[in-house]
Amino acid sequence: MKPFSTALSTRLLLSAIVASTASTLASLPAQASSHREAPFITRQPKVDGADFYMFRSYETGRSAYTTIIADYIPLQGPGDGPNYYEMDPDALYEIHIDNNGDGKEDLTFQFRFNNQNKDTQLAIGGKQVSIPLVINGGAIDGVNPAGLNVRETYTITMVKGDRRTGVRTPVTNASGGGTSFDKPVDNIGNKSIPDYAGYAAKHVYAITIPGCSTPGKVFVGQRKDPFVVNLGETFDLINIQAPATAFDPNAEKAGHDDLANKNVTSIELEVPTACLTNGTETVIGGWTTASVRQGRLMNPTPNTGTASKEGGAWTQVSRLGMPLVNEVVIGLKDKDQFNHSKPSGDAQFLNYVTNPTLPALVQILFGGAGVKAPTNFPRNDLVAAFLTGVKGVNQPANVVPSEMLRLNTSTAVSATQNRLGVIGGDSAGFPNGRRPGDDVVDIALRVVMGRLCILSIGCVPADAPSGSIDFTDGAYLDSTFFDNSFPYLKTPLPGSLKH
Repeated sequence: MKPFSTALSTRLLLSAIVASTASTLASLPAQASSHREAPFITRQPKVDGADFYMFRSYETGRSAYTTIIADYIPLQGPGDGPNYYEMDPDALYEIHIDNNGDGKEDLTFQFRFNNQNKDTQLAIGGKQVSIPLVINGGAIDGVNPAGLNVRETYTITMVKGDRRTGVRTPVTNASGGGTSFDKPVDNIGNKSIPDYAGYAAKHVYAITIPGCSTPGKVFVGQRKDPFVVNLGETFDLINIQAPATAFDPNAEKAGHDDLANKNVTSIELEVPTACLTNGTETVIGGWTTASVRQGRLMNPTPNTGTASKEGGAWTQVSRLGMPLVNEVVIGLKDKDQFNHSKPSGDAQFLNYVTNPTLPALVQILFGGAGVKAPTNFPRNDLVAAFLTGVKGVNQPANVVPSEMLRLNTSTAVSATQNRLGVIGGDSAGFPNGRRPGDDVVDIALRVVMGRLCILSIGCVPADAPSGSIDFTDGAYLDSTFFDNSFPYLKTPLPGSLKH
């Protein structure tokens, strides 16, 4: 994780541990919840799942709905043109719901994208010549405006049962019944898109979900990256102030957010909760994946605009449910394997949860400050947090241990959110689902160092000598950073501030 920095008692010892744990320090939650978290996915940024959220909608009058957000294409710099951050038309983006606790998807929402080059041309010296830009000089203020040179659209398919063999039905626009939805172009700048918030709002659609009598909502588009984290100092051997044994309110805001100037692309759904549960179990599990075709044939002469030909079966390359798992828990040698895996196969990763390396590293780095790792093995407290849900909070009646984000849909929406979620006394927050304002870095730091033992969940206080320390990375986050209505995440930062 990242919150402190003290001189090492011995650099040789640290080097040996870092090597033996496959560079765990380099995979701390510094790249946000899941930014560039595994070796292979760094070569596939368009299908890199960044963050996953699932919570009861807290917009006024919408508490009967569940909002699900899957963020992709992390670390987007405003103004990164002329080719902006389009989704991959050769990929399959999915959101999965397990509503009976067996570790397998019961509902899947599949998103496919299509990018149309309108080939806008200008008359130059008596010849029509294609322009090189996404825009042609006209203002962009509505859905598919004339001034937009590239139109990006998507379709949604709901699958009941196994995501590859189950019953497939299209999700349709509640106004008119169409199956194609427009995605807004990224926030190019204030001259091209004078009112981006209003422009993006025109891309929030009411949708008809198969088997659901009440419409839901969908939005797909660029947003301000909702995650906050102190990246640089984390990678520098957790070069941050050592933790204090007494609570220091200033420490939670002492760091800086290295994602403060970054955007991300969000896939957002708001679904009537009754359409996600199975009618008897109130706890649902969720995760997002991205898949690409097994084969790719490169075109040596892509003058038709087709640089490659994709084919073969879908192969999953990205997976994200609970935040920070692939970064903080899974060893480097298995990170790509985790991204290819399903929750039902998570027994192969069990040792990373029951015998985690991160607490030992934190102890070595900050042992001089009195920090000690929990002593209970297996770490049943982490099994509850990551694999089963916490009993009485978000654990299904019958559960197969598997990693996913779990939400108890019967827990009431909090009138006032606490950024620390359940350990802060707010039962509607993380790890009971995840809201944008839940500070999962601080929460996860405290949990991995034994906070659940202090609460006698899976262990006892004596097992966690440092469990009461309020670990923090100093990058502050709470619900005030976000809007109070769908799509909740803030308008993306513009490429240009000039009007």
